[in-house]
Amino acid sequence: MSNLTGKVVLITGASRGIGAAIARKMAAAGAQVIVNYAGSKADADSVVADIHAAGGQAIAVQADISHSVQVKALFDAAISAFGKVDVLVNNAGIMITKLLKDTTDEDFTKQFDINVRGTFNTLREATTRLADNGTVINFSTSVNRIMLPGYGTYVATKSAVEQLTRIFGKEVGARGINVNSISPGPTNTELFMNGKSEETVARLAAMSPFNRIAEPDEIANVAVFLASDEAKWISAQNIGVNGGYA
Repeated sequence: MSNLTGKVVLITGASRGIGAAIARKMAAAGAQVIVNYAGSKADADSVVADIHAAGGQAIAVQADISHSVQVKALFDAAISAFGKVDVLVNNAGIMITKLLKDTTDEDFTKQFDINVRGTFNTLREATTRLADNGTVINFSTSVNRIMLPGYGTYVATKSAVEQLTRIFGKEVGARGINVNSISPGPTNTELFMNGKSEETVARLAAMSPFNRIAEPDEIANVAVFLASDEAKWISAQNIGVNGGYA
């Protein structure tokens, strides 16, 4: 496992799913971790408790990243607790799957507010608050590559995140900060599984040559590597972590 000793990692949407797996894996690699959550305090506290039980260091901090004032307070809390932030992981996001004709104004706004505005808010704050030689890891999706019906607004938000990743990597590279995005395929999380039948999950699993969907730890392993010094020469890239799904 990559060594993250001495690094402070801020992970948005880290109370469940991939975010929680990243928090646990990064703490196990030696990082001090800020577990951000919007509303799932009990889940976030559980992740922190797991990290403490394993001998690591972590705190939970509530913030809705779609609001810039709360993002500033999130960075304030992280720096107050651990003195700095070395790694920002933009994991928080929502998925609303509807055909375009059925997508409401509220659906559209909610997805863009969290998936795009939320990422924008944290990146803007990271411009001055992230430590020199730091790392940013954003989250996109492999659905961008196959364009499934019903995912129109979702892939629009994640395509925007990929472009923000590339541009931001150019803007902060002079400070030694590398910026990348990860694009998981279908993964066994509440976000992905919600509302899907066994037949739908099986069909999506069959799109991978491994004939299964991913587990959160498999995505987290790549995030840990990207947060390490071993990955510093990788920047402004989008990395598919999808078992050959796309």
